[in-house]
Amino acid sequence: MTDFNAVKDAIKNSVVNLFGDNNYGDVIVVEETKKEFKGDLTLICFPLLKWSRTSPENTANLIGEYLLEKEPFFDDFNVVKGFLNLSISQSYWLTFFKSWIKDDQFGLVKKNSGKLYMVEYSSPNTNKPLHLGHLRNIFLGDSVVSLLKAVGHNVVRTQIINDRGIHICKSMLAWERFGQGETPESSGLKGDHLVGKYYVLFDKLYKEEITQLISEGLSEEDAKNQAPILISAKKMLVDWENNDEKVRSLWSTMNGWVYEGFRKTYKDLGVDYDKLYYESDTYELGKEVVLNGLNDNLFYRKEDDSVWCELSSDKLDDKLLIRADGTTVYMTQDIGTAVQRFKDYPELSGVIYTVGNEQNHHFKVLFKILSKLGYSWSSNCHHLSYGMVELPEGKMKSREGTVVDADDLLSSIIKESKELTKERGHLEGLSDQDIDSLCSKIGKAGLKYFLLKVDPKKKMAFNPKESIDLNGHTGPFIQYGYARIKSLLKRSSSSDDFDLNAISLSEKEMDVVKVLSSFPSVLKHAASEFSPSILANYLFNLVKSYNSFYQESPVIREEDENIKGFRLQLSDLTSSVLSKGMNILGIEMPERM
Repeated sequence: MTDFNAVKDAIKNSVVNLFGDNNYGDVIVVEETKKEFKGDLTLICFPLLKWSRTSPENTANLIGEYLLEKEPFFDDFNVVKGFLNLSISQSYWLTFFKSWIKDDQFGLVKKNSGKLYMVEYSSPNTNKPLHLGHLRNIFLGDSVVSLLKAVGHNVVRTQIINDRGIHICKSMLAWERFGQGETPESSGLKGDHLVGKYYVLFDKLYKEEITQLISEGLSEEDAKNQAPILISAKKMLVDWENNDEKVRSLWSTMNGWVYEGFRKTYKDLGVDYDKLYYESDTYELGKEVVLNGLNDNLFYRKEDDSVWCELSSDKLDDKLLIRADGTTVYMTQDIGTAVQRFKDYPELSGVIYTVGNEQNHHFKVLFKILSKLGYSWSSNCHHLSYGMVELPEGKMKSREGTVVDADDLLSSIIKESKELTKERGHLEGLSDQDIDSLCSKIGKAGLKYFLLKVDPKKKMAFNPKESIDLNGHTGPFIQYGYARIKSLLKRSSSSDDFDLNAISLSEKEMDVVKVLSSFPSVLKHAASEFSPSILANYLFNLVKSYNSFYQESPVIREEDENIKGFRLQLSDLTSSVLSKGMNILGIEMPERM
């Protein structure tokens, strides 16, 4: 809620006045009343029994009766066990509402917190194009950035480009052997798509070799390790780390193709970054940190010369940090990247890693190793873990080519939104350019909202057609509600002012006012939980609440000028909150649909 500090102070003062003690610390807890109970604010009375010296119910009744007698904010209360539910009078709701409509930044925290956060998201491998799974990651990370900014923090948007390692060498080796000089220009393919094609080819050839070796008598495990094409890829990685000129040149060329492809996709998605990190740069720092840790007896070396971190005391398996051949692993690179980030931004209050829940163990180990290395900031590193996005037919697999490509998905969903919009007859009078712009906004809203409305911790199944349904729990449904309000406001020619002492609100009007009042607390809650789904679902409920009011209450046709003025202001504030909220989710709001 907002503007309720005075109300909450009145509740706290009542406790002091009733029980004669000013040393309550943080035991006076006032929360928003749960939906299943009548009331607006709830005081939890159990912690106060030390001072009231009576039962929870009696304590709640004493405070409730005192507030009704002494404070004008409240007009009713009820007690449920030790919970005092207080109802704010309508006159004060209208007073609060008057202040909200005068505040262009309603809901947003205006004072800078002085804290700086870094949010990492996307962070693709340079051996394949972005796919549906990346989209949930990108939209989640991008909206978390906007949420943190909305509550007053400074934020650096970043990603780590995973541009080295055995997986990269697999694409390089396949292209070197079978590419015949193919380029994005000669093939007509985006660079990331072209490189991904050879990643899939490598896996196909690798499996064929495994099958052949098994038929010759090798075990499956031995066949996987001894497949000639994998041995060649491992050798290429060693050559890369030894700065082999030919290998480095091929790597630079193919990565350049991928970067150009990524840039186009990010532009289409409306995503940008403040700072980029490359694994090829940070792995060396990670290796240096690990070797220093080895010298300080924080790590140990095995007989084969590989370097490990002992984690049994933390009830974890020991972690490999440097292979026997001297090459590094993901963990080493992530150590180097973390160290480099806090060197670049020593004032960081925290780093949020937006990475799927398949890497939960990896980040638990990473943060533990950073702590062992003595980095005090390791406790400020947070893994924003999210569930995988699946298709109706199951899990996607990049190496098998069974992924939903991000570029193709975005293109198809915009095309689908155009066809549906044409069927509804909503495009008359628009130029081709305006139609393309509108349908792009609708399609992107469908895609982004569908991926953001689900709690990040949960896995989800993606349904493209369902995502752009105007009558469903979708982004376009919210866009349509917003566009309808903007159309209504354009048609109004009378004053939108009103005398708050001359009107009485209906139940449906009060419902909208109360939902609007929650916007600031929703933003704070969503930001603290790194969960855009909290905001996404709030906006959906706001549209539903407004629609319910609108269906039974005329606005432009209302004859009473005071009531009409209030309803216009209610509509205007609703549209403003919808616009701000959807903008935080990275969704544009059309004024016509």
